[in-house]
Amino acid sequence: MSVIDSRVINIDELKLEHFSKGDKYQCDAVRIGPLLGAKDLGFSYDIVPPGKCSCPFHSHRAEEEMFFIVKGTGTLRYGSETRKVRAGDFICCPVGGPETAHQIVNDSDADLAYISVSTMMAAEVCEYPDSKKVGAFGGGLRHMTRTGDHVDYWTGEV
Repeated sequence: MSVIDSRVINIDELKLEHFSKGDKYQCDAVRIGPLLGAKDLGFSYDIVPPGKCSCPFHSHRAEEEMFFIVKGTGTLRYGSETRKVRAGDFICCPVGGPETAHQIVNDSDADLAYISVSTMMAAEVCEYPDSKKVGAFGGGLRHMTRTGDHVDYWTGEV
């Protein structure tokens, strides 16, 4: 395969993997970035069936994220607001706290497909307002905790 051919894939050639968790989360998706050799951008393609979401309501402290709705309609939760989204919409989710938390919900009666793109940072902190969790990720570390479960900086040191 030539170098140029290794950097291009058509959406109809993607091999999607099925994911589901409980009654709320389900999608067929693939992370495209690694397939094409992306280093600083993460991008994926998700198809979400009616009545489902692909991920929890969350915000990023390091990575900026955007979505492009390829097919279908749904509802975007963003901070304390909601709005309808449809094929052709671009969605920007900059770095921030609960005011930039986001989630795309397929509340329609047909599949919702979108492409997500994010900056790939070495370390990331995500907040999950609905479940009151915080996640720290980087260098092989994946740690989730509840927002109220914290210890003092000096705990265990002196």
